[in-house]
Amino acid sequence: MNLHAMRAIYAFEMARTWRTLLQSLVAPVISTSLYFVVFGAAIGNRISEVGGISYGAFIVPGLVMLSLLTQSISNASFGIYFPKFTGTIYEVLSAPVSYLEITISYVGAAATKSLILAAIILATAEFFVPLRIDHPAWMLLFLLLTAFTFSLFGFIIGIWADGFEKLQLVPLLIVTPLTFLGGSFYSIDMLPPFWQKVTLLNPVVYLVSGFRWSFFGKADVSVAVSLGMTLFFLLACILLVSWIFRTGYRLKP
Repeated sequence: MNLHAMRAIYAFEMARTWRTLLQSLVAPVISTSLYFVVFGAAIGNRISEVGGISYGAFIVPGLVMLSLLTQSISNASFGIYFPKFTGTIYEVLSAPVSYLEITISYVGAAATKSLILAAIILATAEFFVPLRIDHPAWMLLFLLLTAFTFSLFGFIIGIWADGFEKLQLVPLLIVTPLTFLGGSFYSIDMLPPFWQKVTLLNPVVYLVSGFRWSFFGKADVSVAVSLGMTLFFLLACILLVSWIFRTGYRLKP
């Protein structure tokens, strides 16, 4: 393993975060705080509890997951797209660095940024609602798996995109709606039976449900199923990235 090259790529990507601190960390935290104010205050006055959990605390895992998904995709997609846009990606590809090392460096940096943001949001949530975490090890596992999985997904989007507008296409039109409809702000048990079955087709449901279980010990679907779906999506992303580098899709002229 070329650890020096990996460290250089990782450090460069992390340095970009500190140069754009307002955009990378401050803005997402402010946006999430507004969700707490709007949903916690406005809707919380009408829905006091969900499954024996105060509504303000209930939405915390969903808000963390919403930020984690969107920021993981955004960080990773821009991280690999910008070298493509400037042409410096060919210097990386021609350097004595394997495809695995390139992927680990870019994805690792994107996942690190997302995990830092998730930790800040969790700390911010303490100012709004009292939180408890029944299964901290499982919470950390779901955080790590989700961050790395969707950073890989964002990495794929960054390679696929041939314009800046396409970088936002999938996160805005697909991921964000799926997150809002995936039980982030409500339990799917509150839906009519037909829509409960339809909602189970949404992969984000399993991520949010498993993550929420790590906090309160309650979930809309089995924790084993949530973990299995997360690992399945991770494996699918790994196989797709492997195919991209093997074929040179959107990387080589």
